[in-house]
Amino acid sequence: MSSPKLRLGLMGFGHIGRQLYHLATESDDIEIVAVADIGKPEILHYLLTTDSIEGIDNTLQGNYLVNSKFETRMLQTDRPQEVPWDIFNVDAVIDATSKFESRDDMQAHLNNGAPRVLISSLPLDHIDRLLIAGVNDASAQAADRMISVGSATTGALALVLKVLSDKFEVKCASVTSVHAYTSDQPLQDYAGKDFRRSRSAAQNVIPNTLASPQWVEKVLPQFAGKLSGHALNVPVQKGSLLDLNLVFESEDISIDAINDAMRAAKTAHAGIIDVVEDPVVSSDVIGNRHSVVFDAPGTIKAGKHIIKTLSWYESLGHAARILDVVRHYAKIDATGGEKCA
Repeated sequence: MSSPKLRLGLMGFGHIGRQLYHLATESDDIEIVAVADIGKPEILHYLLTTDSIEGIDNTLQGNYLVNSKFETRMLQTDRPQEVPWDIFNVDAVIDATSKFESRDDMQAHLNNGAPRVLISSLPLDHIDRLLIAGVNDASAQAADRMISVGSATTGALALVLKVLSDKFEVKCASVTSVHAYTSDQPLQDYAGKDFRRSRSAAQNVIPNTLASPQWVEKVLPQFAGKLSGHALNVPVQKGSLLDLNLVFESEDISIDAINDAMRAAKTAHAGIIDVVEDPVVSSDVIGNRHSVVFDAPGTIKAGKHIIKTLSWYESLGHAARILDVVRHYAKIDATGGEKCA
């Protein structure tokens, strides 16, 4: 007898939200039972059908998205306080808006009947858990109700640092995220809250702040006070790059040793970490479902203690890990609330 599917509610049907829907249609254990978004259902359906991800055909029938595996109720709202999750008997809610990141916002989902809420971005304040798949899965508890699954950048950075620090002693590290432009950037110069982010995303390389290092220090405490970084938003729609500089205690660590450690991690973390041996560029990783794609030819050594690594990542990998985290908590619940490694 097959297990019942996990019933998920989804807040936000933007890029990540549509990727989550596509991934759910490919699975046999998850269904999206409701989507809340301010957009009109017919426009949201149109955007879903024009996405480059191939998947199960779906149709819009009234206020329902329908495919051969499940039906999804479309709710036209953009406020967590207005979504009646209890009516849909959801097992969890994923907030993929990147707008409602506070504890109060997450509590609103819980108040409306969500047993557990996961945000697809970094939180603004203290919540129950920041869980990065492949990094700190064992810390999850059945009592967790407010969970952040980090961000695509945070997941990629944490994975590379964990693999290399498990193998070698790292003194400190600095990272630059060369990031595809995001939906909150203007296409034309437009006055916003930040000077540089008011400039056109389509025409500029834009220096930006990066919150990932401070959050990685929380899931990898051995790096407390040892990480720094910033971002460069570039005129590319998809496909981002981590330029990571590591300072090692030993001067004997070679390029081959670093690359071999990541190749071993590819086997140990199948589906999460990948390694490429070819000279790839950003468009080559579009549609890749790994959290990080380590670029072996990009590893170089400077002086005796510094090694630079390059790693690629894409938002589809982050969406895939969000569903992995949902499954992880479902397994914990099914085993009576014990920790699940």
